[in-house]
Amino acid sequence: MAIRITDRLARSLELPERSNRITYDTEVKGFGIRVTAAGARAFILNYRVGKRERRITIGAYPDWSVAAAREEAKRLKRDVSVGFDPMGDRHADRAASTVAELADRYLREHAIHKVERAQKDDKSMIDKLILPVIGQLKVKDVRREDIDQLHRKVSETKPIRANRMAQLLSKMFALAIRWECRLDNPAHGLRKNPEHKRTRYLSEAELARLLTVLDEHENRRSANVIRLLLLTGARRGEAMSATWDQFDLDAGIWVKPSAHTKQKKEHRVPLSEPSISLLKSIKAGGSPSAYVFPGMAQDAPLVEIRRFWNSVCTKAGLEDCRIHDLRHTYASILASAGLSLPVIGALLGHTQPNTTARYAHLFDDPLREATQTVGNVLNAAVSG
Repeated sequence: MAIRITDRLARSLELPERSNRITYDTEVKGFGIRVTAAGARAFILNYRVGKRERRITIGAYPDWSVAAAREEAKRLKRDVSVGFDPMGDRHADRAASTVAELADRYLREHAIHKVERAQKDDKSMIDKLILPVIGQLKVKDVRREDIDQLHRKVSETKPIRANRMAQLLSKMFALAIRWECRLDNPAHGLRKNPEHKRTRYLSEAELARLLTVLDEHENRRSANVIRLLLLTGARRGEAMSATWDQFDLDAGIWVKPSAHTKQKKEHRVPLSEPSISLLKSIKAGGSPSAYVFPGMAQDAPLVEIRRFWNSVCTKAGLEDCRIHDLRHTYASILASAGLSLPVIGALLGHTQPNTTARYAHLFDDPLREATQTVGNVLNAAVSG
């Protein structure tokens, strides 16, 4: 569709249902405005170099006015007419960027949308593992062998960390393709180190010892964090950053905002009576903070309980037990009680069924007890 583009038209163009739609200008051939389904608007110019058609983005609207964008389109067309290739020059400039520059753009434009903990983890891998080895290489010059050698080097001491680094590199170079810095992904297809999902759950005896230590510990705030994790199966970050306005203790509901969940989706979960009682007792303590577990400053949440957890594990005699294993324990109790995987997944906030499937083997015990009932009846009949 062609129509003379004006600022009024640029503002009023309807959004497409998906992808994007371009409206071309009748005054300057090839000049147009692109509108995406997400609402982004930008001026573009189509032109030909030989038999090849190219499209260059001039700039976003309203950062660029229609008049300024149209004049820029005319200037670019004049350059093309005397043999210049604006898009080709832009590609060359982007391709000349280094891995360090790619990493910086990744952190600014992609990682910023992750939760804070994931952002810090990405930056740590970039600063400590990636940049010291390949940071100065041009993005266009990075080979599969470079990625493979880096992965092998990190694998010598940190095999699982090496896999996470490889995933990060693969994402960075996938974005490099989208940003037109190169045409392929040198991290794609890398053979990673074998990993085994942890199946560490606390036994009834271990749970009893843990609860005893928590009851007697003088650090009530950190002890209550652990109790809430056990009672709800929440992730550590969800509990430690929780604010009172997320809870409706009368209705027994915890609404975790999307900014605090791993899936970036609001998670509404019911609370058990013990967890409601725990939260009410904490609230009765009279803390003025908006946070359920405030840190040293009342206007900030508690951020670290690792040292507390290590001391509790030592006192309770818990070996090879991480805080996240409390979430596994919560799920294992539900599975062993016969609750279905969809129900467990809903309580944990899983969006993919295969994420919950790791607990499927725990259904063996209640099923075995059920079939044992038949055996007991038959044995009784024989004895009779």
